[in-house]
Amino acid sequence: MASETNIWSSYVLPSPQRVLRAFYIDIVNGSLIKNIYVSLLRVIVGFSIAFIFAFIFGMLLGIKPERFEYFRNIIEFMRNVPPISLIAILILWFGIGEKSKIIIIILAAFFPIFINIRHAISSVDKKLIEVGYSLGLTKMKIFFLIILPSAFPSILAGMRIGLGYSFRAIIGAEMIAASSGLGYMILDSQQLSRSDRVIAGIITIGVLGYLFDMIFSYLIKKLPYSKGVYIEN
Repeated sequence: MASETNIWSSYVLPSPQRVLRAFYIDIVNGSLIKNIYVSLLRVIVGFSIAFIFAFIFGMLLGIKPERFEYFRNIIEFMRNVPPISLIAILILWFGIGEKSKIIIIILAAFFPIFINIRHAISSVDKKLIEVGYSLGLTKMKIFFLIILPSAFPSILAGMRIGLGYSFRAIIGAEMIAASSGLGYMILDSQQLSRSDRVIAGIITIGVLGYLFDMIFSYLIKKLPYSKGVYIEN
């Protein structure tokens, strides 16, 4: 209504019809699908690497909580440094190619996953572990039969948060140094005064993030021990 009655210029606030038309044109010419594919590929690669490192370090420091004290200060320092603030130095080190964007995603996703895994492992009921030892289970069996199943819902919760951070990080990185992706699409549209495409890109990001969040939420609810899952971001 504001757009059609010229309360605001349609260049500033496009009508829903213009946004839908922008969606249609970008889908038909393939640019929207291409940008979604590029952004998702970067997110999946960076998120997967972050999860591998977070899982390894989370397990090591979760099984032996006293080790965490040696690394607490540096972890807290790095956790509070926004990954987007490192884009300038990463571009100097790795250029504007894929490496700098992947590293930004790794840094954004690592800490919420790591913190949830470490806390979940260190919080496993010690009585369950004692029962496992009393039944003659080896350390390996106790890990896979008791510790890991108990921690799995919190691991998924950390992955859920980490994935959300990954989307935020990649969009910021693509808006600064990229020639493709949803972030690039939004910035390029802004420079061309195409506010309809800007809003189309924002809606696309929101829909993608919501779908992935729904998937993780569904998995968490279907798992046993899902009540009282610890989440820290």
